[in-house]
Amino acid sequence: MSKQRKPNAMRPLAIAVALSSGVIMSAPTLAQDAPRRGGSAALLEEVVVTARKREEGAQEVPLSVSAFNSDQIETLKVRDLNDLTIGLPNVSLEDVGTSRGTANFSIRGLGINSSIPSIDPTVGVIINNVYLGTTQGVIFDMFDVESLEVLRGPQGTLFGRNVTGGAVLLNTKTPGDELEATFRSSVETGDIGGENYIIQGAIGGPITDTLGARLVVHYNDDDGQLENEFTGDDVLGIEQTMVRGTVAWNPADRTDIVMRYEYQDIDGDGPAAQCHTNGSGVPCRTPETTFDRDDFDLSIDEEGFQEAETNFFSAQLDQGVDFGDGTITAIFGYRDYEAESLGDIDASPVWIFHAPAWLESEQTTFELRYNGLFAEKANVTAGVFYYENDMKYHERRDLLGNITGGTGPGVRQDGGGNHDTESYTVFAQVDYDLNDQWTLTAGFNYSSEEKDVEITSLGLNTSLIPALGGAGITECNIVEGPVCDFDFVDDESWDNFAPKLGATYHLSDRSRIYGHWTVGYRSGGYNLRNTDPTEAPGPFDEEEVNNFELGYKSTHDWGRLNIAAFYMEIDDQQREVNLPSATSGVVQLIKNTADTTIAGVEVDATIALTENLVMLASLGYIDAEYDSVAFDLNGDGVVDGRDEDLDIPRAPELTWSVGLTHDMDIGSWGYMTSRINYAYRDEFAYTDNNLGFNDDFDLLDAGVDFHSNDGRWVFSLYGKNLLDEVVFGNDTQLPNFVVAPGVGDAGGTFAPVMPGVRYGAEVTFNFL
Repeated sequence: MSKQRKPNAMRPLAIAVALSSGVIMSAPTLAQDAPRRGGSAALLEEVVVTARKREEGAQEVPLSVSAFNSDQIETLKVRDLNDLTIGLPNVSLEDVGTSRGTANFSIRGLGINSSIPSIDPTVGVIINNVYLGTTQGVIFDMFDVESLEVLRGPQGTLFGRNVTGGAVLLNTKTPGDELEATFRSSVETGDIGGENYIIQGAIGGPITDTLGARLVVHYNDDDGQLENEFTGDDVLGIEQTMVRGTVAWNPADRTDIVMRYEYQDIDGDGPAAQCHTNGSGVPCRTPETTFDRDDFDLSIDEEGFQEAETNFFSAQLDQGVDFGDGTITAIFGYRDYEAESLGDIDASPVWIFHAPAWLESEQTTFELRYNGLFAEKANVTAGVFYYENDMKYHERRDLLGNITGGTGPGVRQDGGGNHDTESYTVFAQVDYDLNDQWTLTAGFNYSSEEKDVEITSLGLNTSLIPALGGAGITECNIVEGPVCDFDFVDDESWDNFAPKLGATYHLSDRSRIYGHWTVGYRSGGYNLRNTDPTEAPGPFDEEEVNNFELGYKSTHDWGRLNIAAFYMEIDDQQREVNLPSATSGVVQLIKNTADTTIAGVEVDATIALTENLVMLASLGYIDAEYDSVAFDLNGDGVVDGRDEDLDIPRAPELTWSVGLTHDMDIGSWGYMTSRINYAYRDEFAYTDNNLGFNDDFDLLDAGVDFHSNDGRWVFSLYGKNLLDEVVFGNDTQLPNFVVAPGVGDAGGTFAPVMPGVRYGAEVTFNFL
């Protein structure tokens, strides 16, 4: 894989660093007499976070965290988590591209490259204190979100397993003390594709002195943001409806109950995948359909579809108690997710490899915890957590439809399985103030988890038409029936103990230095997409991460400056090894491939340049390398130093960003907020053999908002990805042929394309 970067990639970084340094040196002399308002004021606010499962200021938490409240989310126009894809240091919050809403998140080089639902994430997503156990359907629209927190590094002590890379915490709004309502409408378009229309509304407030309610509606009708050259149609279209109701009840002075129910329905196109020359130098089926990876071009005969429905209920009780002047919190969560999809995996205008899939996931969680303060010195958090997820998954590979004239597949493989998980956790953490300067932290998390599976392997459940020597195409379906025969039935359990030790030194009331050692685990498990008949679908072992971190956090008259350095040792790193296959198109093996070391640095700053101009800047650097390798990553038949010399996937060396937000009065009517944000991410390996990769990426967004003085109206114009950079959700390598040369010639890649430049206009009306 090429290591070259764009020639000008470092020059803007040097300018930004120099500018930041100069501002930091001179900022305390800036006049601050005039009161701020608008976006610049919002960005300087300290966010209240729940990173330690209690409310406190983000600058007080001895963790590497990026946090935004609702005003800041609006100022930066963050509309979903993808808008933060490369805007945070060492963070990539991306959609896999295969199925809309499937998270392929990576933090500090720990991430997944898969849509297999039985793969546990490295980055946990927690919505309203409820952990989501699958990566499907987790990329949320940010309308009516109260706060967003991105925690970098293992969070295993308080958040349990599967947060080895970090955690994303989202909290939606609750009813306020007064009746309020918001209506928003927007439309956007680009150089290719059609229009995208969004309508959103929220209303909430008190019903009685102790009871409040809030209703939120979101509707999105997207015509499609790319064009399919084979049909001339717009693709990547989607119609999405979300309704969320929230009820808050305060029956007593120290008792609060919040219940939420959310329904979401998605009906859209399948993946818009490009075929370009793969990392082995093999082009696509024809020169006409071998596209340049710097273009948005694609040509597919099956535009596919995606249908998904989610029912999500949560209830939280907070009960104040005299013991330690503390709070007992009980949280129940239930989420039912059903999805069906179809994708053109050969990414060509000929039916070589099409893949329908079905998924049903039903999860239940319950958490009971206590937080209190003793002797004005010991802040104690302790609790128990229960998680259960019953999953059914079926995947079909319909191959060689070209030899039947498109009437059906020439070869069919059916597979998937039933996957049940049950987990119990006990956790505790104590933050003890030795004196005014020193705080010591100690905590642990003990988890016990069991997984039971019944699996049908795709490679062992194959049918062929008579022309290929078979008896004809058969059909089974684990989700819809008739149920396939299972060739693998197993169960396994894992127990682990994850400790944390740390200390914080308070330099002053506004600055501190912290350090800690934290252990995190990622669950072992099974592969529900078992393709190779010579490979068992599991169990693969869990992944262990030891993280050593040292950080500095400070607040100044000119803003905030945070720095963190980390060193992680990862044992039995868990990877989906993605390889081309002549019999199944693609083989995906889940293996414990290596022991690795990842070290790095993160810097982020919020700086008041003038009385109405604020700059956000961040820098992330990662040095990731293999210590020892246990799997033939490069496919040359041996495990040796050449495997260790490969790049670790999903670990870009450099990420950085800089953004400016400016407020200006526009007479008696109101004020204008303008913003421009630039972010850069290095090239990185996507597949373990480094043949699949993602190019470096420059992202430029800009916009202007006109606010009325009465707070009722906001008129906005904005642009996203203004440099029209091409980025792919993944870069899966396809084989030279499928089943037989000359019959199922494939080659190239399956590389879902993300949208290019988009221009939008938005109107918001607030009923106050």
